[in-house]
Amino acid sequence: MPHRTELYEAPPPACWPIVYSPDYNITFMGLEKLHPFDAGKWGKVINFLKEEKLIADDLIVQAREATDEDLLVVHTRRYLNKLKWSFVVATITEIPPVAFLPNFIVQRKVLKPLRTQTGGTIMFLFERVQGVSKATIIDLDAHQGNGHERDFMDDHRVYIMDAYNRYIYPGDGFAKRAIKRKVELEWGTEDTEYLQKVHTHVEGALNELKPDIIVYNAGTDILDGDPLGGLAISPQGIVKRDEVVFKAARSRRIPILMVTSGGYQKRTARIIADSILNLHNLGLIDKELATSGAENPRVEQMIRDSAKDFSNLSLQ
Repeated sequence: MPHRTELYEAPPPACWPIVYSPDYNITFMGLEKLHPFDAGKWGKVINFLKEEKLIADDLIVQAREATDEDLLVVHTRRYLNKLKWSFVVATITEIPPVAFLPNFIVQRKVLKPLRTQTGGTIMFLFERVQGVSKATIIDLDAHQGNGHERDFMDDHRVYIMDAYNRYIYPGDGFAKRAIKRKVELEWGTEDTEYLQKVHTHVEGALNELKPDIIVYNAGTDILDGDPLGGLAISPQGIVKRDEVVFKAARSRRIPILMVTSGGYQKRTARIIADSILNLHNLGLIDKELATSGAENPRVEQMIRDSAKDFSNLSLQ
C-alpha cells in the first residue's frame, strides 16, 4: 500500500503548471555564499517571470515540505538520522561553518528548504496514478545522475537517458549500469555538437520506449564558464535544448516534468526564466496544457492531479 503523504494533491485549476515556495531559497548569515551554487536562484526565476507578467503569486502551485515518511521512499532511516548532526550536514553541503551551528538552526535554515524542494518535485506516480506504468528520465545536467540511477537500477519501469561530461564528478561506474542511453561528452563541448546529440538521443530514447511521463533534468551547469560543468554551451543553446526536449514530448503527447537542477553561475536564473518564456511563446507550456492534450484519458487525469510541473524549481 502507498504510504501516507500530504504531497499528492490536485492543484487549483487556475494555477500555472509551476511549483514553487519561497522556502526553496536558502539564506542564513551569508553562509550560502560559501558554496558555488546560487541557493536563491528559484526566487530570482520567479521574479523574472513576474516582471514579464507571465505569473503572479496566486497562480503558482505552492510546494509542501517532504516529511520523513516521504523521504524514506528512497533514503534509509539511518541516513535521515545522521542529518541530525550539524557536522554531517556541513560535509554534505560542503559548507564547513555549518558544523558549528546548533542543529535546530541547520534543520530550519538548510534542511527545510531542501525538503521543500523535494516536496515540490515528488510525484508517487507508480503507486498512485492508474495508467502510469513507465517513465523516462532525460538527464541533461552536466554531471552524471548517479542518484536516480542507483534508485532505479533494477526498475524496468524507468528508462534513463543521461548526457554528461565524462570527466567530472561523480564518475560512478556502478550507477552507469542503469543508463539505457548514455551520452558521454568531452570537455568544452559547444552548441552545435551538443544540440545535435541532444536531438538525436532524445528522439531515439522516446522512439525506443514511449513512456507515460518524462522527467526532464534541465541543469544549467552546461553553461560556458560554469566552474564545475566543464562544457561550453551558450545561453541560447540552453534555451534551444529545452525547446528540443519539450517539442519531442509535445509531438508524442507525453506529459513532462522539468526540474532545474545544477548551475553554478549567477546568470543561470535569467537563462531559466528566458527558457520558460520561450516555451510559453512557442505554445509548449501554458495553463490549458496542464489539464488537456493527453492522448490517454487516464494520463489526462494524472496531469490534472499531479504532473502539473513543467518548470518545477528544484535542487534535485
